[in-house]
Amino acid sequence: MVRQIDYLVERVGIDRVGFGSDFDGVLISQEIGDVSGLPRLMSVLRDRGYDEGALRKRLAHENWVRVLRKTWGE
Repeated sequence: MVRQIDYLVERVGIDRVGFGSDFDGVLISQEIGDVSGLPRLMSVLRDRGYDEGALRKRLAHENWVRVLRKTWGE
């Protein structure tokens, strides 16, 4: 998952990548498993050099909020 996130960030930028919330029917590594594994993923990304702003604001929720506001016209 970390390599996939790196790949996406390199190609489309940090402002266009975010964690999804739908774990139903998706193949997820056993290390993550479900939403309870996201803190482990965040820790690995932090170790890879992602700063707190990128992790908390961009990947974790800020990008989704921006997209929803744009979609809903707010």
